[in-house]
Amino acid sequence: MGRAGRSKLEKIVEQLARRFGPPQEPITSNPFELIVLESVAYLASDERREAAFNLLRKTVGVKPHKILAASNEELLHVTKQGGIGAEMRATRLREIALIATTEFGGDLRNALKLPLQKAKQALRKFPSIGEPGAEKILLFTRTEPVLALDSNGLRVLLRLGFGEEKKNYSASYASVRDATANEVVRDYNWLTRAHLLLREHGKVLCKTTKPKCEMCPVRGSCAYFAHLQLKSGRSVA
Repeated sequence: MGRAGRSKLEKIVEQLARRFGPPQEPITSNPFELIVLESVAYLASDERREAAFNLLRKTVGVKPHKILAASNEELLHVTKQGGIGAEMRATRLREIALIATTEFGGDLRNALKLPLQKAKQALRKFPSIGEPGAEKILLFTRTEPVLALDSNGLRVLLRLGFGEEKKNYSASYASVRDATANEVVRDYNWLTRAHLLLREHGKVLCKTTKPKCEMCPVRGSCAYFAHLQLKSGRSVA
């Protein structure tokens, strides 16, 4: 039996797609490489992060044993391309490779075959990987059809009225996940597209401070915008 109609979230994703166009596909679907991608750069643009990752791939390699065999100078050469904290991130790359080797025999694919919660726990053994990061890896590797969200996507959905902002990030994330459970399409392509479009919207328009509400394609569905209009005494239309 077919679905009765599109959910509010589906309509929002379609509106964002019309505004931003087709998002660029993730540069890798390998679980270890996705973890490396999180640490190769810090507070850097997507372009700079990708450049640092590609430099690592070219000069060192992105297998755990290759990173462990690399010299500190080789790793620093890479992490300096990825913004501030280069020495810390070079050390972290080695730590990530060591965990992958000692805990997972150099191959994370078996960890992804575990039940959902155990797979998340396994991925969270790596530094900088919390539940949102673990869910993104499970989505991008096509292991689990979940609506993974980065901080930008989470902020967008909270402002749109999905879930509630809580005292800590994890609780806010769980609130949004629960609120969108019946809104998502259980399809990897759709979920990846939704993740990327919500992230892009949060980066470009729905910023933490001074959001560009006047340019927002989904402001008609936005609880945050409606609240701002009410405070200013203007119509939401």
